[in-house]
Amino acid sequence: MTVLQTREVFWTISPVGKGLFYGLAAMSVVLFLYGVYARFARYTRAAEEPIPRLDELPARVSSSATTVLSNAKLFDRDRYGGVMHAFIMWGFLTLLIGTTILGIDIDLYRPLTGESFFVGDFYLSYSLVMDALGFLFVVGIGMALYRRYAARNWRLHGRHTSLEDDAFVWTLFALGVGGYVIEGLRILEAGFPDHETVSFVGYFVGLVLATLGVGPELAESLYWWGWWSHAILALGFVALVPYAKPFHMISSFANVVTHDEQAGKRLPSVPADLDHVNAESIDDFTWKEQLDQDACTKCGRCSAVCPAKASGRPLDPRDVILDLKSYRENLDAGNTEEKPIIADGGDSVIAAETMESCMACMACMDACPVDIEHLNSFTKMNRQLTDEGAVRPQMQDVFGNLMQKGNTFGDSPRKRADWADDLDFEVADAREEDVEFLWYVGDYPSYDDRNKKVARALARIFEESGVSVGILYEDEKYDGNDIRRVGEEFLFLELAGHHVESFEDCDFEKIVCTDPHSFNTMKNEYPEVDFGEFADDPVMPFEYDGHWNEDGEIPVYHYTQVVEELVESGRLGLDGTELDYTVTYHDPCHLGRYNDVYDAPREIIRATGVTLDEMPRNREDSFCCGGGGGGLWMEFEEEPKPSEERLREALEDTDSGPQVEKFVVACPMCMTMYEDGRKTGGYEDDLEIVDITELLVEALDAKAGVGAGAGGTESRPSTAD
Repeated sequence: MTVLQTREVFWTISPVGKGLFYGLAAMSVVLFLYGVYARFARYTRAAEEPIPRLDELPARVSSSATTVLSNAKLFDRDRYGGVMHAFIMWGFLTLLIGTTILGIDIDLYRPLTGESFFVGDFYLSYSLVMDALGFLFVVGIGMALYRRYAARNWRLHGRHTSLEDDAFVWTLFALGVGGYVIEGLRILEAGFPDHETVSFVGYFVGLVLATLGVGPELAESLYWWGWWSHAILALGFVALVPYAKPFHMISSFANVVTHDEQAGKRLPSVPADLDHVNAESIDDFTWKEQLDQDACTKCGRCSAVCPAKASGRPLDPRDVILDLKSYRENLDAGNTEEKPIIADGGDSVIAAETMESCMACMACMDACPVDIEHLNSFTKMNRQLTDEGAVRPQMQDVFGNLMQKGNTFGDSPRKRADWADDLDFEVADAREEDVEFLWYVGDYPSYDDRNKKVARALARIFEESGVSVGILYEDEKYDGNDIRRVGEEFLFLELAGHHVESFEDCDFEKIVCTDPHSFNTMKNEYPEVDFGEFADDPVMPFEYDGHWNEDGEIPVYHYTQVVEELVESGRLGLDGTELDYTVTYHDPCHLGRYNDVYDAPREIIRATGVTLDEMPRNREDSFCCGGGGGGLWMEFEEEPKPSEERLREALEDTDSGPQVEKFVVACPMCMTMYEDGRKTGGYEDDLEIVDITELLVEALDAKAGVGAGAGGTESRPSTAD
C-alpha cells in the first residue's frame, strides 16, 4: 500500500480546538498590528527630520534588504556573533515563511480547489528545508545562550539588561526545540515512515524518545499538550513583538532603510526658525532619532569600541540611547515626570559630563549593526548645553577666542601665516593671484609650534613638486568642525559664512586641507548650509546668500590625497629606498571613518622606503586619539588616556613591537594629542611622533644627501615635471 507523503496539520486537535486556535491567532494578529501602529504613531509626535529619509524608497529597501540579509555588519569585528545571528535570522525567517506557506495551503488553496499542494515532492522538500534551517536556528540560539550565560560576554550585560532579554532568548529557544519535540512525537506515533527521514532532526528526536520508553499512545497524548504549548507560546510571541525587545526585528530594518549615508560626517543644520534645535524635551528628537532608540538591540558593540568608555569616561553610547528610550516610554506610560533631557548637575535624563566625554569619533556608528546615528542625538544634547551656557570653562575660552580673534588660540589674525616666515620661498596669496589649490592651513598648523613644522614640510612638498597653491593669510579662520560637534552651531555658521565669502573672492580650482577635521567640514558640511536663511541676520557677519559648492564643482581634498598623486606621478623623485626603519600609522577618525581615506596615507609612507607595521586596530577600526569633539581643549581625569593606550598598542601589539621607531600621523590634532600622550605615558624615549609630511621630507633629504629635517629652510631644486 502506498503511503501518502504528507502529514495532518491539526492532528489530535478537535474542531473546537481548531476554532479556538484561529480565535487566538486572530487576537494575536490584532494585538500585533495595533502595537506596530501605536509605535509608529508615536513618531508622528516627534520633530520633523531636516533631511529626506524616504526618498528613492525602493532603492533604499533593496539596499537595506541586502545589508540585513547578508548580516555583513554583524560579521565586522565579531565573526562568532555574525554566524550566530545569521543562523538565528535565517532560521527564523525560514520558519516564518514555512508557516505562512502552510497557512496558504490550509486556509486558501484547499478551500478554493478542494486539493492540497502540501503532499508528495513538495512536502518532502518543505520538510527537509524546514528541518535544516530550523536546526540552524536552534544552534544559533544555543550560541547566544552560551555567550550570554556561560561565556558571560561583558557587553551583553549592563544597567539596561533585564528579564525581558532573558525571556526573549529563552522563548526563541523553546519555540525551536519545542517544534522538534512535537515533530518527533508525531513521527514516533506514525511508526517512523520512510519518507519522514527527510525531517532528519524530528526523526532523530523521535528515535531518542522511543529509546526513552515513549510508546505510540503516550506520544499521541504528549503531542496534544506539546502542540497547544507550542501554539500558545508562538501566538503570544507574535502578540508581544511590538511591546518588547522583539520589536527590533521591525524597527532595525526600518532604521537601516531610513539611514543617512552622510550621518555623522554631516550634522543636521539648524533651521532659521530654530524649531527643535536643542533637546529641551523628548519630542525635540526627530522621528528618526526616536526610531534609533527603538532599534537598539542592547548588543553593546558601540560600547566595545567607544574610546571614551575604554578610558573610564562616563559615556556608554548604548546607555545614552537606551536612557532616552526608557525615559520616553516611562513618560508616555505616566510612570515618570518630565525632567530636563540633559543638565549639568541635578536630575536629568543624561548628565552633562556624559556628553562632554564624547570624542565624536563615530566608532559607535561604524560598529552599530542597525545603523543608529548616535552623533545626531548627541549633538542635539550638546546644543542644549551650549545654549544654556553649561559647557566647561575651557570650551567657553575657546568660544571667546573664536568670536574675538577667529582662532582657537586667541592669537592675532595677523600672525596666522607667521609659520611661513622661515621658508626660503613665498607662499602665494590666494586673494591676489590665481592658483590651482587654495590651501586651508588650519589653526594648529598656523599657531602651534609643533604643527608649524608640519605646515612648513607640506609647503616644501608643494614647492618642490611645482604645485600651484595659495593661502588666505589673515582671512583664514578656524573651520568650525569640532565646535559644531560640541554644540556651538551659530559660531560654526559664522565661520562657515566667512569662509565661503572668502572663497568667492579668490580664483582657484580646488581646496586642500592640512587637517582632516577641516577637510570633513568643508567637503561635507559647508555645502549643506543654506546661508541664505541667515544672511540677513544682523548677528551673522556675512552676506553670502545660498548654498556654496552644492554640486561639488570645487573638489575638496585632504593633503594626503594630493601628495599621493605627486608621489605616484614621480614629481618628488622618490624611488622607495630612501629610508630604512619600521613605523606604524594611525588612521585619523575624520580622515578614515568619516571619509574612507585609507590608502593614500599608506602609499605615501611606503614610498619613503620604511616598513609599515599596522596596529591591530587600523583603518575603520582605528582607536581615537581623544582630541575630537572638543577633547583637544578639555581636561579629563582618565586612565589611561586614549593617546597613551594607542601608543602602548603601537609598541606592544604590532608585530614589530619595540622595533617601531616612529608613530606616523596625518592630523594636527592627533599630533598634539600623541605628543602629550608620549610625555604623560612615559614613551618619550621609545618612539617619535611624526606627520606624513615630515616623513616624506626626511626621505627627500635622504635622497639629496642633506639633513635639514622636515622644518628645514634650505632651498632645494624643484623636481617638478
